[in-house]
Amino acid sequence: MPITSLPFDHTYARELPGFYAPCQPASVRAPLLLFFNHSLSEELRLGLAGQDDAALAALFSGNALPAGAQPIAQAYSGHQFGHFSPQLGDGRALLIGEVIDRHGLRRDIALKGSGRTPFSRNGDGKAAVGPMLREVLMGEAMHALDIPTTRALAVVATGEAVFRERTLPGAVLTRVAASHLRVGTFQYISAHGSLEQVRQLADYAIARHEPECQEAANRYLGFLRAVAERQAALIARWMHVGFIHGVMNTDNMGIPGETIDYGPCAFMEAYDPGAVFSSIDEMGRYAYQAQPRIARWNLARLAETLLPLLAEAEGQAIELATEVIDAFPARYQHHWLAGLRAKLGLSGPGDDDAALGESWLDLLHAQQVDFTLAWRRLADAAEGNEAPLRALFAGQPGLERWLQRWRERCAAEPAVQDRAARMRRTNPWLIPRNHRVEEALAAASDEGDLTLFEQLLHALRQPFDEDPALARYAEPASGAFMAEFRTFCGT
Repeated sequence: MPITSLPFDHTYARELPGFYAPCQPASVRAPLLLFFNHSLSEELRLGLAGQDDAALAALFSGNALPAGAQPIAQAYSGHQFGHFSPQLGDGRALLIGEVIDRHGLRRDIALKGSGRTPFSRNGDGKAAVGPMLREVLMGEAMHALDIPTTRALAVVATGEAVFRERTLPGAVLTRVAASHLRVGTFQYISAHGSLEQVRQLADYAIARHEPECQEAANRYLGFLRAVAERQAALIARWMHVGFIHGVMNTDNMGIPGETIDYGPCAFMEAYDPGAVFSSIDEMGRYAYQAQPRIARWNLARLAETLLPLLAEAEGQAIELATEVIDAFPARYQHHWLAGLRAKLGLSGPGDDDAALGESWLDLLHAQQVDFTLAWRRLADAAEGNEAPLRALFAGQPGLERWLQRWRERCAAEPAVQDRAARMRRTNPWLIPRNHRVEEALAAASDEGDLTLFEQLLHALRQPFDEDPALARYAEPASGAFMAEFRTFCGT
């Protein structure tokens, strides 16, 4: 039975005319539902329980949008690897509506891979099965790790070919986000619109994401501070699980502080602060250790668009914006250090905690120890079982000296009975291991077999639970695999 209605609203389209282009999704030949996120659908209060796969495939392919859908391609600019592109926009995505979820929060529902739009430039507007299923795996893994993220609601195979370096099966992803407002959205309006339109966009973003700023003496300064704070917290969380976004262009930095656009992303295995896996990041601009610095750079680009709103005098506006941008490293360090203490099993602050954490990371780097397993085995050491941790280091003499420092730091706190358990709730056992992701996506794309994808997705949804039945998903990739491993944008 066709799905005739969904509880859509359209505040972006209604309140920001001229910031988008109306556009209809392309019809697809043979929609087939590959994935549907039932729990997320319930959270969004979509009322889709009991719908059959054919109806869901028709809806989420774009073939049969219900009454109330209002598909639009959003406009934005972006600095891509440091170079400004004045017009990017949704070249293969359409916002079809907004809903209020069961928590009272407004969420965007958008299609990705739904065909050409006025912003497609020379692209075909399509997407392939592999990259869309990657978004599912990465987004659900990040959600399970309690890291703010966009999420996949559905993936539908189109029954049509997508032509890239080779012919691939096509697919459409349905993505859910707190909003799709980006730093690049502000850049686009600043470059192409009027000051009043910049104000209009900022007021919309404040009302939607930072309503507490509405009553501030300088609400636009408060908004900039709030966005910076969200990014500082987000990037710190990335760093604590070894996540590398891979393409931190300004059009991929969301105003809500969610991880968005899972293109050439990866999770680090052996610890290396300079780790880069993206095939297009030849200079390491978006390497693991560079992510906090790039976040600050991107925020400076946002601040530039807001300068006329911060103060009438340009000099004063620059001074106010600079204060926020210059404060970012300290705010990032605050969040990073808080997360570090939790990962180390510490219940309160200590003067030398940052140095203790840095020396631990130096140890991991010196022997290329697996980042995820090292933290997890440190939790074992917290309850007296140091053998699994020592096995990772192959007799590294510096480990014993570091362990002694850590034991003394832990002993300096009041007795903590559940230190190991708390560490296991912070340090995941499972991450999306790159070889497991690649084998699952290859099977789905090349053979039409979703078994490995579904098994991996099941495992990633319980990253802190050490289940022997899922042990294969915790095993690091081989050194040979990682030496050749590269990720791609998926466009």
